[in-house]
Amino acid sequence: MRPAVSLSFLVILACGSGKAQAPNGATNPQVPAQAVTSGAALILAQAEAIAIKNNPQITIGKLRALISQQNVSESRSALMPNANVSLTAVDANPGSRLAAGFLNTPILFPRAAGGASVTQLVTDFGRTANLLSSSEYGAKAENQNAAATRADILLAVDQAFYNALDTKALMRVAEETVQARQTLVDKVQALTDAKLKSELDLSFAKVELARAKLLLLESRNNYQGALAALSAILGYPDEQPFQLAEETAPSVPPPADASPLIQQALQQRPEIKALQFEVESAQKLSSAEHDLWRPTVNALGVMGEAPVRDNHIPNWYGAVGVNVNIPVFNGFLYNARAKAADLQAEANRQRLRDLQDNIARDVRKAWQDSNRAYERLSVTRQLREQASLTMDLAQARYNLGLGSIVEFTQAELQKTEADIAETDANYQYRLAQLTLAFAVGSTK
Repeated sequence: MRPAVSLSFLVILACGSGKAQAPNGATNPQVPAQAVTSGAALILAQAEAIAIKNNPQITIGKLRALISQQNVSESRSALMPNANVSLTAVDANPGSRLAAGFLNTPILFPRAAGGASVTQLVTDFGRTANLLSSSEYGAKAENQNAAATRADILLAVDQAFYNALDTKALMRVAEETVQARQTLVDKVQALTDAKLKSELDLSFAKVELARAKLLLLESRNNYQGALAALSAILGYPDEQPFQLAEETAPSVPPPADASPLIQQALQQRPEIKALQFEVESAQKLSSAEHDLWRPTVNALGVMGEAPVRDNHIPNWYGAVGVNVNIPVFNGFLYNARAKAADLQAEANRQRLRDLQDNIARDVRKAWQDSNRAYERLSVTRQLREQASLTMDLAQARYNLGLGSIVEFTQAELQKTEADIAETDANYQYRLAQLTLAFAVGSTK
């Protein structure tokens, strides 16, 4: 299976409540990944390009894919000839014929010789071919793993980018709330000094101003945390003072049915493609392990010259031959290897089935979340409109002396909550669209 992208990305993103989606999932992959100067505007496409260039997880995925290509070359080398050049010099007692120890050369002559030997596999009845196919499927799996890692990083970048935009928008709401409540406090202070309002009214106004300031402090902290998260994902060791530029686009409703999306995900997700290749690789390896019991046939050839030699040795030598190796018994080693390979192939098939079930579940859940987030847009919009109307009426009643400060501050609080809810709903729907596109496997 592909190495999972570190969950720290998701932990980093938890520092704020806003989550968002790139409008319609459209980005420009051709934007150069050049450094962003301090305070410069940063659009989503630039952030993605920087992450692709700088994030080590993507580099690791590419390196693993390159390693797998070398494994293919390693397996293919068994089908090619092996050639060696040898230089040998021997100084022995004249006429030496036997030496103690294991089987050894029966005749030892003083000599200095050089030559070459070539070995070529003729056939092993499919074992090497299956090993090569297994390596090729493994390389394809690693390529898909690299694509999946890239998609994971882009999802994390988009989440961090829109989380920063969300927290920035909420900070603006908090700033406007502080400004409005400061204006109310100044107005009530003046009326209190003129004995037209009570100290109780002034106390209520100041309490609401303090609440607004606390909201502003929290929103600023969330925004700084979101910028730190975005900087880390883009590969910067320190927080960068990005000025995020939002690309606006109309909100389009989600698809009406999840079934086509599930089928699309099962065909497009790189994780599924990678595991399918791993299943094929394991099956080929299993066949290769079963082929261990088949004979191996090799062709051999040697040739060389001995310029320094005994008179009994000709000045050149050469021979060709065929070697057939037939396995008979090795302590049940081959049986165990074949059984282990069969079990691994079955385990990969079950992992593929489990992954397909999980992706189908994730797509359906993302589709449901997208529908809910889209419906929330209209609800929060109506809530903000009603809250604005309620606050205007409460303010008018308070100015005319028909309403209390409690009624007015409560209306202000509802207006602030409605503004926050609508702002957050817009970004959460964008995130829902983004998550759905990722779950389906729509690559950028």
